Amino acid sequence: MTGTQTPVPAGRRERTGWYFYDWANSAFSTTVITVFLGPFLTSVTEQAAGCAIDADECNGMVHPFGIPVAAGSYYAYLVSLSVLLTVFVLPVMGAIADRAPRKKPLLAGAAFLGATATISMAFVTGDRYLLGGLLFLIANIAFGAAIVVYNSFLPQLAGPDDRDRISSRGWAIGYLGGGVLLALNLVAVIVLSEDGNPQRTLDLARWSIVSAGVWWAAFTAVPLLWLRERPGTESSAAKGNVLTDGFKQLGHTIKAMRAYPLTIFFLGAYLIYNDGIQTVIALASQFGTEELKLDQSTLIITILIVQFLAFGGALLLGALATRIGARKTILLSLALWLVVVTAAYWLPEGEPLPFMLLGAGIGLVMGGSQALSRSLFSQLIPAGREGEYYGFYEISDKGTSWLGPLFFGLIFQLTNSYRAGIVSLMVFFLVGGVLLAFVPLRRAITAVGNTPPKLL
Repeated sequence: MTGTQTPVPAGRRERTGWYFYDWANSAFSTTVITVFLGPFLTSVTEQAAGCAIDADECNGMVHPFGIPVAAGSYYAYLVSLSVLLTVFVLPVMGAIADRAPRKKPLLAGAAFLGATATISMAFVTGDRYLLGGLLFLIANIAFGAAIVVYNSFLPQLAGPDDRDRISSRGWAIGYLGGGVLLALNLVAVIVLSEDGNPQRTLDLARWSIVSAGVWWAAFTAVPLLWLRERPGTESSAAKGNVLTDGFKQLGHTIKAMRAYPLTIFFLGAYLIYNDGIQTVIALASQFGTEELKLDQSTLIITILIVQFLAFGGALLLGALATRIGARKTILLSLALWLVVVTAAYWLPEGEPLPFMLLGAGIGLVMGGSQALSRSLFSQLIPAGREGEYYGFYEISDKGTSWLGPLFFGLIFQLTNSYRAGIVSLMVFFLVGGVLLAFVPLRRAITAVGNTPPKLL
């Protein structure tokens, strides 16, 4: 089915409700993925490998299901595994969302499942690295599934010329929400931590992770109350069981996508460059603690700088896109990402200020590059297929990437150097940016039956 997408007008209250899911789930992205989980789960894994909790280095191995894994690579491999699993889950979730008569129960089910798994991290104590890994897989997959449903609302809330602004505002509010919770956790870490007591630091990290699950669940109530039910146009065609129909429809969508090669081309470019972005976000705290030997407070302050600058950065790049177009703005942000990755390699050990300055640079470009990619992709989706296409898109969105962490983990295991791992990420920004530059966007948008915005 194709045709110009004509969204039902959305009022301010409904759009605010949509923004608030970004506020809710960004606690997971920030507190869990970006700051605490990598170092926390790595420490738990190192204990399982027989390393002392306060050891400066650990070259030990764990053997999940008989597979030898370096303790320092375990978390990176988990991130990659979670994304491989989402390849099967998220597109199906999108197909179900397009055919379900009500989207909000799908959003609620996925969000509350992820929040419950996050809260259950309270039980990851001692050397229970396998339990921590399992809960992370559940939480991260559920997180992605909820985002698929959430993103599918965007084309129905705004017309082509308004989506960059709406998407950027959602990302900005999300970064603000994630920053508020992280600031509260920073206070807890500073007040309650004890010098010479690494177990207390580990416990504070665990309870900070739990707080993100509580925040996620509590604020999900706002979009569930304020969003209108906006079923996909395919919902009227759904017959019988929505779940089995979703699997069947997914097969039809994969075949139909071949009719839109330019959409696939854009999606490929996005998956590559955003994989690099997500890898930096997911592994920055591990890089800071393990390679640069920075303490937890320094990392949290840096991430706070990132969060609050990302709030302004998302709005700033959104405004820039109204002047030069979304694609040029994204390409500019990718060039800045190259500068960030290069600078990360040369950061001195044990010095917090350079790390914080690098975080400021990340904050200015992070939100805008992702928000504009989301709104730009919404122009390339055939009407009625929003959930299905965002299911593929979400394979490399907030906190989900696989090639980058896999390369990072493999290079660390081979070289025992996090700096070597960070350099490998340059290829993602270079290749993704080149591919994006060659997508004929206006032709791609009209090919799916949509009306292009005035400025691309």
